[in-house]
Order: sequence, then structure tokens, then C-alpha cells
Amino acid sequence: MKHLYLLTLFAALAFAGCKKDDSAPVQIVTSDFDPVFARVLQEKGYIPDADQISTADLAAITELDVWGEGDTPGPLTSLRGIEHFTSLTTLGCGYNQLTELDLSQNKALTELDCSANPLTKLDVSQNPALTRLVCSSNQLTELDLSKISELDWLECNDNQLTELDLSHNAKLESLYCNDNLLTSLNGNSNPEMYWIECNNNQLTTLDVSPHAELWHLECSGNKLTTLDVSKNTELTKLLCDNNELTKLDISQNAALRDLNCSYNPGDSVSAFPVTAWFDNASIPSDMSFYTHEWWYNDTHITLDFRKAE
Repeated sequence: MKHLYLLTLFAALAFAGCKKDDSAPVQIVTSDFDPVFARVLQEKGYIPDADQISTADLAAITELDVWGEGDTPGPLTSLRGIEHFTSLTTLGCGYNQLTELDLSQNKALTELDCSANPLTKLDVSQNPALTRLVCSSNQLTELDLSKISELDWLECNDNQLTELDLSHNAKLESLYCNDNLLTSLNGNSNPEMYWIECNNNQLTTLDVSPHAELWHLECSGNKLTTLDVSKNTELTKLLCDNNELTKLDISQNAALRDLNCSYNPGDSVSAFPVTAWFDNASIPSDMSFYTHEWWYNDTHITLDFRKAE
């Protein structure tokens, strides 16, 4: 009987040893990594050894911050190996020397900040879960957002963009596209937009009528000749200085508290007429202005608030 028990025990152990292991095998992937990237990962405590990187080291990492620090850009010129961060949801790699960025294998990524690099291209078509994209201060001439329908925050300031198609980004709430070369901005597909900054572009028209929830608008330093904010009744801040406006109607914007419409031509004689819910004699005490008067083409211009009839 004892011998039968032992035989049964050995058979059970043998079967257990042969049973398939469902867990993913650990792989050494050091050779897949850019050596500088690997060193930075070790210095920041993400991995124990830059010379012996395994998939086990990376499996649980969901947030990665490899931003450059100090007075000069960080040392990273490549993030080769980033494809092994299969659980990554947040990546900050700004202020480095990246000239390319391949995130096609990081399907779980929801937040990306790659600002202040010399990137000329950025492909986010394989990152459909992205909700926040910050790519300011690069050298981008185009930006395809058609595959990231979940996007609600976009910062692409200080690039060389000539167009920006937002028609596939219905959930977009905040847009920062200052200091580009944009001649138009189509926001008809973004009903949830509440914040827009598009200063210092080449816009000749700007339609903000679809944005009923808009409460912050900056469009200074463009070539706007008209600006209709009558549908934006929630607006609290409006900066539209340094354009080519001859007048402004804010009579429907009773929530407005910060206004700068300086350095526009106005009537080209002496005044910039602003139709408001108040007049010069009854300006709200909590209404602040950046400039009450200015010079435009050697003409002294002053704000003239006229109450809507």
C-alpha cells in the first residue's frame, strides 16, 4: 500500500511539472533599448539595471516621466525600447532632443507630453485612447488627429502648423494652438469646447458660434476683421487685441470680466466702439481692462462703450 501511495504521489508531481504555465515568459530585452534611454530609466529608478532589462521590469509601469531637467535639454535622442512598456498610459518625454517618436505599440496610452523637442513628425494614429496631447515647441508642420476621437485636451503651441483639422475630435474641450501659421480654424465639430487660445497665427476668420459653453477665448495677434461672440454667453475672458477689428459687440456676454481689444483700428478716427450691456457711464466695477487706449497707425484710439439699444 505504501508503494502504491508513493507511485501516486510521484505521478502527481510529474503531472504538475509538465502543466503549462499560463504566465508570460520573462524576456531579456536590453538590446532593444537605446542605451541612453536605458541609462535614464535606471537613474530615475524605473529599472534596476540598464545592462539587464527584462520584460518583468516593465510590465507594471503605467506612468513614465523622462523629462529633461536643468538649463539644457535632456540627453534623449531616441526612445527606442518604449514598445516594451505595454501597460503605459502616461508618458512625459519633453525637453529632450528627440527627432522621432514611435508609440505605435503603446495602445493603452491616454496622456502624452512630448513638448520642447525638435520633432518634425508625430504619428498618434495608433493611440486611439489618447485623451490629452501636449506637443508644443516642436517643429511640426502637420498633425493628424483623425484617429484619436477621445481627445479632450490639445496643446500644440509654437510649431509650424498651417492647418488643424478637429472634425474627428468631438470631445475636445481645451485647445491651445498659439504661435503657429494657421489661416483657419474649424471648430464646428467640437460642441464641448470651453477654452480656446489661438494667439499669434494668421487667422482672418474665427467662428466660435458652435461653442455655447466657451468661457475663455484668446485670439490676439491675428488678422481678424470681425468677431462674433453673441452665442458665447458664458464667456468670462476675451483677448482679441492686435487684430484688424473695427468694432466689437459684447452685449450678449454679461458674464465677461476680462477684456482686451486694444491695438485694433476701430473707426480709424479716434474710437473703438464696443456695443455692450452697459455704457461708459455704467461700466461694471468688477470689469477689468488691459488697455483703455492705444495708438494705431498714428491715430490715438480710445475705448467707447455703447449700451445696446
